[in-house]
Amino acid sequence: MSTDNNPPASGSRVPWEEVHPLVREAVEGFLGDQVVEAVTQEGGFSPAAAVRLRTSDGRRVFVKAVGPEPNPDSVRIYRSELRNAAALPESVPAPKLLTAFELEGWVALVFEDIEAVHPAMPWRRDELDRVLTAVKEMAAALTPSPIEAPTIGEVMDKSFRGWRTLLAEDAAEDAAEDAAEDAAGDAAGLDPWAARHLAELAELESGWATAAAGDTLVHADVRADNVMLTPDRVYVVDWPWACLAAPWYDQVAMLPSVGMQGGPAPHELFDDPDPAVTAVIAAITGYFVRQGRLPDPPGLPTLRAFQRAQGVVALDWLKRRTGWV
Repeated sequence: MSTDNNPPASGSRVPWEEVHPLVREAVEGFLGDQVVEAVTQEGGFSPAAAVRLRTSDGRRVFVKAVGPEPNPDSVRIYRSELRNAAALPESVPAPKLLTAFELEGWVALVFEDIEAVHPAMPWRRDELDRVLTAVKEMAAALTPSPIEAPTIGEVMDKSFRGWRTLLAEDAAEDAAEDAAEDAAGDAAGLDPWAARHLAELAELESGWATAAAGDTLVHADVRADNVMLTPDRVYVVDWPWACLAAPWYDQVAMLPSVGMQGGPAPHELFDDPDPAVTAVIAAITGYFVRQGRLPDPPGLPTLRAFQRAQGVVALDWLKRRTGWV
């Protein structure tokens, strides 16, 4: 698939100089030296600082820091990442968390710096194969989970209700007696296939949590912007959503982004006909379709477009999986 018209997986990064001065001071205190170079790293959606720092004595670290403006939800997500990163065992292919700070409403995480790059976009098949293999190996190594974690049903319960939300809102709109004659329900503008099967999709989606249950520690948000490559290793970064799920969850969940970023279509990479997988794909698709119809969140101007693009790929996959006409 072409990536020419697809949105990038990037948001509005905060320069190091705009991080709260007490946070910058705390980082320098931990490093024991003055920061002389700060290079912002692109990729990811949070309106936060993501910088590689170098001190005057040559030490390097990678720092993520976010404050309560413009999106306070980002602070909650970073707190979750702090807890998870601190608990991850060395067997997880993730950079090591060195320290973290919470100051003046800001959360900052200091990681070891690794000399690595994101996969090329559009996807190169050799790099994609490396990543898919690493994701499978990671799932095997993290089964059973080496740490306590919530279930995916708990973590994603509010998110994976897209089709049910669309169905309920459409019914409420239809039932409103005072609606204008030309008003359309929330399903207006949906793909015709999805609108036709909305009730069936909502029912299929409702079983996703049971279908995705398992004792594997999963990342739950694997995409190209959360993957880093060295010549001999694949790192998976950004772990705020870590939870327990089926061992195939990370691979299935990442494939819509692979397809929309120039890689093969999902059905070409994953052909297990298990109905449990189909229920989870329905939930993922409903999430992207529903979220893509919402306004941009504060400080995340590209997120909805990225979700919409993934929704197109996921919906095609779901059509194939269900066989509904």
